[in-house]
Amino acid sequence: MSESENQHNELGSILIQKEAIASIVRQSTLQSYGVVGLAPKNLIEGIQQLIGKDPNYGVKVEFDHDGLVIDLYIIVEYGTRIKTITSSVVNSVKYNVEKTVGLPVRRINVHVRGLRISNMD
Repeated sequence: MSESENQHNELGSILIQKEAIASIVRQSTLQSYGVVGLAPKNLIEGIQQLIGKDPNYGVKVEFDHDGLVIDLYIIVEYGTRIKTITSSVVNSVKYNVEKTVGLPVRRINVHVRGLRISNMD
C-alpha cells in the first residue's frame, strides 16, 4: 500500500496518493525543454523498469508537515544549458503540482543523471 496525503474538510476527506502526484511531476518534467528522459533513482529501480513499468520511475515524492518534497532524476540534451533546464523544470513542476493538487511544494531537488545526444545531423 502506498502512502498518501490526507486532507480533511467539513464535507469529508480527500486522499491523494503519491503515484498521482508523481504522474503530474513526470508529465511536467518530460514536457520541459531540454529534458530527454527520466533516469532511475538507483540500480534496483533500473532493473525494475526493465521488467515492468514503474509508476514512480525517476520521481520520488515525500510528504512532510510543510508540504511536498520532490526529487527528480533526469537526462538532459547535450549542448543545452543545464542550469536553465533545471530552473525551468522546477518552475513547471511546482506550478503544475500546486495548481492541480492544491498542496504546497516545499522543495524540488533535480538530479541530472546524464547527457544524451539526440541527433548527430
